[in-house]
Amino acid sequence: MGSISQDIRGHVVCVPYPLQGHINPMLKLAKILHHRGFHVTFVHTHYNHTRLLRSRGPNSLDGLPNFRFETIPDGLPPLDADVSQDVPALCDSTSKNCLVPLRNLLSKLNNPNCSPNVPPVTCIISDGCMSFTLEATEEFGIPNVLFWTPSACGVLGYMHYRHLVERGLTPLKDASYLTNGYLETAIDWIPGMRHIRLKDLPSFIRTTDENDIVVNFLIRETERSSRASAVILNTFDPFEQDVLDAISSLLPRIYTIGPLMLLADQIKDERLKSIGCNLWKEPPGSVEWLNSKEPNSVVYVNFGSITVMTPQQLIEFAWGLANSEKPFLWIIRPDLVIGDSAVLPSEFIIKTEDRGMLASWCPQEEVLKHPSIGGFLTHSGWNSTLETVSGGVPIISWPFFAEQQTNCRYSCIEWGIGMEIDNDVKRDDVEKLVRELMEGDKGKEMKRKVMEWKTMAEEAVKPGGSSYLNLDKLIADVLLARNV
Repeated sequence: MGSISQDIRGHVVCVPYPLQGHINPMLKLAKILHHRGFHVTFVHTHYNHTRLLRSRGPNSLDGLPNFRFETIPDGLPPLDADVSQDVPALCDSTSKNCLVPLRNLLSKLNNPNCSPNVPPVTCIISDGCMSFTLEATEEFGIPNVLFWTPSACGVLGYMHYRHLVERGLTPLKDASYLTNGYLETAIDWIPGMRHIRLKDLPSFIRTTDENDIVVNFLIRETERSSRASAVILNTFDPFEQDVLDAISSLLPRIYTIGPLMLLADQIKDERLKSIGCNLWKEPPGSVEWLNSKEPNSVVYVNFGSITVMTPQQLIEFAWGLANSEKPFLWIIRPDLVIGDSAVLPSEFIIKTEDRGMLASWCPQEEVLKHPSIGGFLTHSGWNSTLETVSGGVPIISWPFFAEQQTNCRYSCIEWGIGMEIDNDVKRDDVEKLVRELMEGDKGKEMKRKVMEWKTMAEEAVKPGGSSYLNLDKLIADVLLARNV
């Protein structure tokens, strides 16, 4: 990826949306840009900054001389906990309360008396859901790149929320429309999307409230994207080509530079690589446990950082895994179960103690690259989808919310790498799908397909590959445009 220049090429301020799945790819991008010679300021919220210090240690955010961390408030009431914040409240608060603190931070960074040895800010890269930054960059006269961290198919779905409202497809007339078959309505008018039903579009439209905070927030944020200097997507061209063609007609300056995890893997600087962002503590032992297992023998189970389930759903998953008789590594966050702690039956623990491992968190990228992993039971978040493709691991998908339903549909229908399990999960279905995933003909075909996509992802990030070249163009055309 080239060596770090002795001369700082510019100063990029990175502003992620303050949830784990958005922070992860933004930090990877920040590291890549630092490796390419940029001074980086990475902006956490106060709440997440405190959580990171707890999870990773008091010196975990010390940074490097040219890679520094700053904080701004999110505007929500103080919370002393290790949980993901409420999404609607976070959307509402960040859009209303973060502009002034960010503006003050930029002034501080540009003031040599306040920030000695810090070059002036030359660009902001902010999450697509943090578009209040556009006001700040317009005031300071610098480029603002928006980084939409979901899949391109998810972003395209969000970009059509206004059309769904105008066509009367959302809000729903009443709650019965969630279960009466209405969500099966075919949506055949979105360019670039095939075989899509209403239920496959990002799930926030499943509301009966015409003033729904998140729906209106996403309509506003996607429409403001046209004001950005450029838009980044964490995907690679062959994976979502039709969707990318459709988005390109709506947003002209798009740079596909994924999978970012594979670009970041090319960094050799161990100090830079060691900077992490997991908001939950990673107990040791999961990788060591995998080392003792046969190749392609273990089912990895992780529903991400936000998914919650009922106690009954937890038990159905547990007995499905137990009855499949396959080894498994299951990540169970402390806040996984709605309004309760995640308690598994003692009979389950006894039955699976010789072939199951439970942990509260783990280094997922390392796990999905491990040769013992044969399948992934996932919520189909976009980071997890790219990581499972990069690891060559087929999936069972149990989407929870947002664009996870869209990713699930594409994984199962377009990309051929997954099977979906019903939201009303039953242990017999879990057992059946796990067995098929690990030893059935369908599982073998999914493995073949995901290995093909893995090869294409690796080609995209090599020198001369589409994502590698797009990163070069992004730097030359946008991030360094003021210095050319």
